[in-house]
Amino acid sequence: MTRWPTRPDLPHESTAPLTAPELTEAECRRCGTYIAGLDGRYACGVCGWVNDHSEGHRRLPRADEDPDRPPKGRRRPRQLPGPPPAPPPAPQAPS
Repeated sequence: MTRWPTRPDLPHESTAPLTAPELTEAECRRCGTYIAGLDGRYACGVCGWVNDHSEGHRRLPRADEDPDRPPKGRRRPRQLPGPPPAPPPAPQAPS
């Protein structure tokens, strides 16, 4: 595969609608498995190889362009400090 030339990102004021991603197919560069990806970005489920995000056919959308992004002002749930609680001990079988 050839590397696509890089180009500057679009201005942050872009209101252009996102286009649907294109399903693309290729062979894994490490193990040769036939794989599919979106817009030229691939990850092999057999050997774990992943190509660089810059090799894709189009730029990745910014977070503010994501239609599933939560509304502004919404916070993540607060995490409890410290390690998670230990699971209860398993019951022992009678001897």
